[in-house]
Amino acid sequence: MSMMSKPRWSLLATVTLVTTLLAGAPAAAQDEGPITDPIPEDPVTSELGLTVREFAQFPKSEPTPAPTDPRLMRHARINHLGELPDGSGRKYVPDLNGNLYFVPESGEPEVYLDVKAEFPDFFSGRGMGQGFGFVTFDPDFRRNGVFYTVHTEAGAALDKETTFPRQPRTQYHGIVTEWRADDPASDTFHGTSREILRLGFAQQIHGIQQIDFNPTAKRNSEDHGLLYIAVGDGGLGVSSTEPQDLSTPHGKILRIDPHGNDSVNGQYGVPASNPFVGQQDAVGEIFAYGMRDPHRFSWDPKRGPGGNRMFLGHIGQHAIESVYEVRKGDNLGWSEREGTFRYDRADDCYLYPLPDDDGNYDYVYPVAQYDHNPPPDWECGTDVGRAISGGFVYRGDDAPELRGKYLFADLVDGRVFYTESGEMRRGAEPATIHTMRLYDENGNWVTTPELAGDTRVDLRFGRDADGELYLLSKANGKIWKITGTKRFADCPTGSTVVKNAMGEKNWAPVTPEKWEFPRREVVLAEEGSERPGPRRPYEYAVLTKGPEFGSVRLDAQVRLDTPVEVTNRDVVLVFGYQSDTRFYYAHLSTDNTIYPHNGIFVVDDADRERIDHQWDPVRSQGAAPAITDAEWHEVSLTHCAETGEIAVYVDGQRDPLMTAVDPTFTSGRVGFGSFDNVGRLRDLSVMGRKS
Repeated sequence: MSMMSKPRWSLLATVTLVTTLLAGAPAAAQDEGPITDPIPEDPVTSELGLTVREFAQFPKSEPTPAPTDPRLMRHARINHLGELPDGSGRKYVPDLNGNLYFVPESGEPEVYLDVKAEFPDFFSGRGMGQGFGFVTFDPDFRRNGVFYTVHTEAGAALDKETTFPRQPRTQYHGIVTEWRADDPASDTFHGTSREILRLGFAQQIHGIQQIDFNPTAKRNSEDHGLLYIAVGDGGLGVSSTEPQDLSTPHGKILRIDPHGNDSVNGQYGVPASNPFVGQQDAVGEIFAYGMRDPHRFSWDPKRGPGGNRMFLGHIGQHAIESVYEVRKGDNLGWSEREGTFRYDRADDCYLYPLPDDDGNYDYVYPVAQYDHNPPPDWECGTDVGRAISGGFVYRGDDAPELRGKYLFADLVDGRVFYTESGEMRRGAEPATIHTMRLYDENGNWVTTPELAGDTRVDLRFGRDADGELYLLSKANGKIWKITGTKRFADCPTGSTVVKNAMGEKNWAPVTPEKWEFPRREVVLAEEGSERPGPRRPYEYAVLTKGPEFGSVRLDAQVRLDTPVEVTNRDVVLVFGYQSDTRFYYAHLSTDNTIYPHNGIFVVDDADRERIDHQWDPVRSQGAAPAITDAEWHEVSLTHCAETGEIAVYVDGQRDPLMTAVDPTFTSGRVGFGSFDNVGRLRDLSVMGRKS
């Protein structure tokens, strides 16, 4: 988890930098000052959601020693799901507090190995990633019974010799252990173990995260049977260049041959194909470097051109959570870079534009990234509660609409994201990040905090042998399987159509003299004035042609005639209209920074209430501005009466600009208007189901 943040004040430092900041390998910026909002654009709300069903519930577990940090007080600290590479269908799940579970098809977890009991100095009660961190199984497990674990130790263990020189003032050791089961088919471990690697870390953060084999590597290929080890910087990158130092394993991804013996400790081999083998003062085990906290990595199973790429979810420091495509020899830039920005170790609060000579350093930049977006009064240097958990490119069969999408999450708040793998290209503009909704087995919208029963979700992804994906939460120790997809506001809207309704006789304005009806247009020619009663749009006209609709879809083109210099200009689309004080409206505005603008609202005999999902009251920011110019714009609005789902699309975008779920009105008429601005409507089409 990120330990530092940055305050979010004005956008003045970044107004001229937007193009630069969004680029994968951006050019140097003109302004060299600190950047207060590195990525102004939020992830896009996707129309595509995930359907999930509960797969397993794990028993409660306790850290050792008893924790003082409430973030470690979880039901069960499960953090990964995989499937044994033996065709048995058994899933495996590690719990940081000590147990390795097997989960058969029944979904009932069974303890396969108590890792904690095997090590007297086992340590899981301090630091976010301490304990039994990860497990992976040898590709030939069915034959040889071999698998590997990562765990942490403290206390007397700190006197033990480490494989490489430990960091100064070491507080714990991270250990990779090889286990050999006597009977690979057994559901309880019996066998032997040996230590193959031990590293010492200065702080109780950023240790050994994931260890894994490349599941796409064919037998006899270079990568087959080689073990990847993601090693964090031990928290030292904020003040040192250790992640850039090739003489130490910290802040690197290592690649070793666990069946070899030519390492410095003789317990594993160093692949001759590693990029720094033979280089003076370089650790030959290093595969890639320049990392702070490399949390989760995976390979895209796709074959052929563009396939089998390795993606890494990398947890940032000041502001940036990022996804990298990692190749042999890559330098991700930490602690000189954070995402596509320059990191200054003397500044605890800000990131900076890249320097003019950035191209000389050969840093690799993210293929996707998002920032922390803390509140305006956030105290610099404290944990803002954002941290990426890497995921997987989906290539399964249960959810065809997900194929080719890289799914990942923010492990703290539980947001689920995807990017298109085809957009994730090195050296290009970072891919668009989409936020996904979740639906339960009955099709009801549910949030991850609701599923987990906690606002701190501690969410991770898992994948089985068929390529199907799972969600895991430490908060309540549950796993859910992703069973398919569901589109938001994808209801049948009926077959009753209203067209050719632009004539004056088809409209009922609040103030008729303010309106004009030239051919094919409805024009609000004079701004409205505030009226008695609840706060609501000042001036609008209701379409009287056709019936009242239940579920309805409205398509039209709108234009704002108020000069573009006026930032708070708007037009509104009215729907679910019952009366002058009971209706919905979608507010389309240039300004997305104040409560009454650029959102979806309900008026129910009281002042308008904002109901869209995009509004963030802490940051006082909503969806991206809907209209910023004087041109015509296509707008589509769908209201599903039975579910209360509302979606607003602008200019043919695949994903909705605004969404809401509200049950207040299940039928009504549609209309067009504004508060105190002028604008016009044309090419109106209304299709719905008679109420």
